[in-house]
Amino acid sequence: MTARDAIREARLLLVTDPRLDLPDRVAAAVRGGVDVVQLRDKRATREELLPLAEELREVCARGGSLFTVNDDPELARLSGAAGVHLGQEDLSLAEARETLGPDAVVGLSAGSVEEARQAAAAGADYLGIGTVFATPTKSDANVAGLALVEAVARQDLPVPWFAIGGIDLHNAPAVAAAGAPGFAVVRAVLDADDPEEAARRLRSVLS
Repeated sequence: MTARDAIREARLLLVTDPRLDLPDRVAAAVRGGVDVVQLRDKRATREELLPLAEELREVCARGGSLFTVNDDPELARLSGAAGVHLGQEDLSLAEARETLGPDAVVGLSAGSVEEARQAAAAGADYLGIGTVFATPTKSDANVAGLALVEAVARQDLPVPWFAIGGIDLHNAPAVAAAGAPGFAVVRAVLDADDPEEAARRLRSVLS
């Protein structure tokens, strides 16, 4: 199965934040059912992140999950990642594919129905839809609520998508009921006492 095939079957995406025990927590999350791990660290340089990216790629490979990076196609290329996730203000999809090749997974953030439609039409392999609920991970983001999830679900988009933003074990059932086929989470798994169990419980909401 190619990475682009795998992303179509993925349901739970873990976005990382900086922490000393990140590889161990990611490994536990993958055991719990995380399908995709996205390395995100806005403070570190590419050179600083490369050893961690390579380590997480190995963790994901052992667990059968995809490994991607945030924003930086060159880091993705250097680390052997399956792909990259781009924001609306980052490089274009075409530029990312030029760096990574045609088989790479390229995801795109979308904060509205129109952005979601445009991203799908432009050739994104998957979308991150949000911000659904308020989250300290992106404290300046516009909070769209479940209405955005419901609106995007009605579009019958031709690509998989993950609702993102403040999703946790308490509100995940409502997000799934609103039509989200997948979740992207950070603290709901990484802050958990047992990341493996937290991932397993989130994944069970989607199955």
